[in-house]
Amino acid sequence: MEIKNERWSSLEEVAEYLGVNKDTVRNWIKKQDIPACKIGKLWKFKLSEIDEWVKSGKSAKN
Repeated sequence: MEIKNERWSSLEEVAEYLGVNKDTVRNWIKKQDIPACKIGKLWKFKLSEIDEWVKSGKSAKN
């Protein structure tokens, strides 16, 4: 099993990365559509998982 040392990205960083509003990312989280992990009170994301999510076409459903 390969372990990657990819850092976690914030909601703000993911919104900027995807070119969408932070509220859009929050809506995707509520729909349990976007791959996200809640750590304490903060939502965190792996950009590699976000890239796969976009490539899969799931982001286009919204």
